[in-house]
Amino acid sequence: MASLGSFAVSFVSFLIVIGLCVLVHELGHFITAWLLGVQVHEFALGMGPALKQIRRTDKSGRYHTLWSLRAIPFGGFCRLAGMTSVGEGEDEDDDPVVPGMGFNEQPAWKRFFILFNGSVGNVLLAFVLTMAFLCGYGVPNMRDTRIGTLMDGFPAQKAGFQAGDRILEVNGTRVSEWREMSVKLREAAAEGDVIFTVERGDVTFNITASIPFSEAHGYPMLGITPALARYPIHEGLKNAVGYTKDLTIMMLRSIWGLIAGKQEVDVTGPVGIASMSGRAMRDGPWSFITFLALISLNLGLLNLLPFPALDGGRIIFVLLEMVLRRRLPEKVENWIHTAGFVLLISLMIFVTWKDIYNLFFVE
Repeated sequence: MASLGSFAVSFVSFLIVIGLCVLVHELGHFITAWLLGVQVHEFALGMGPALKQIRRTDKSGRYHTLWSLRAIPFGGFCRLAGMTSVGEGEDEDDDPVVPGMGFNEQPAWKRFFILFNGSVGNVLLAFVLTMAFLCGYGVPNMRDTRIGTLMDGFPAQKAGFQAGDRILEVNGTRVSEWREMSVKLREAAAEGDVIFTVERGDVTFNITASIPFSEAHGYPMLGITPALARYPIHEGLKNAVGYTKDLTIMMLRSIWGLIAGKQEVDVTGPVGIASMSGRAMRDGPWSFITFLALISLNLGLLNLLPFPALDGGRIIFVLLEMVLRRRLPEKVENWIHTAGFVLLISLMIFVTWKDIYNLFFVE
């Protein structure tokens, strides 16, 4: 069973992950609504009773927006005028809707962007965090042969290699990139001892090492990892786009695999995410930032699934309205979203129980 300290780290890191991801998601809705002239009744972080509320008047002076911090630090919402939010009530008597500024009074294209841009906020957060990781921490530099770390118990450590060494030659063959060096190393390892020409600072010398076959890895292992390369800001920006795009495609393929039944379903709920976020936090700030980026991207994409109560479910109704040029009765749409909300809550309860069972009863 996890210690109290481990539980506390997992709980706090979970609140940071969920709080930040939800805050950015709801800000995506809020900023879009504000730019498109849609009235916002309340922007809340957390659920349940309000701990602190600040009422701000719009610059036009026509309405007020309530900024709330609520007691349960899980989730949040952006309550738009003229829109029934699942889990929230109708517009209250003291929250009058300014004529022409209600969500349901807007043309379909405005409603589409307001709904869609919550997920855009999560994708942007993942992009910013990825860029920070590339510029602040770095990625393995496969274009060089400089050693980053030595793996415990492997030949490199025993032979006298050090972090920062650059391997220039393998058995007299010049190498300049990591993958090229790995291929030469495996070929040379099969013939016996390997002679490495190594550059350390201003000194060049040879190291001889025997590299046995590793059953765990399936090939000879010297036991070294490449050094990290940090990108300058302009390159970090460009590469962050590529990384975020590749991750998005990979996640969409996984989601499609689950829907099509081509991939085994392994769903993780709040308890599982808390456990993973705690582990990432204990592994260090950069590990936590990477985890946060992945969760934010996941949240953004999953919210676009065409399921009632999710943004994607509402977007489907808006798209149908654009195509058919007629609107589904509001009561019918609300009933469908309410049913979807009940299903989502039921699924969350089931997954949470599964997480708790795995955490405490499965070795």
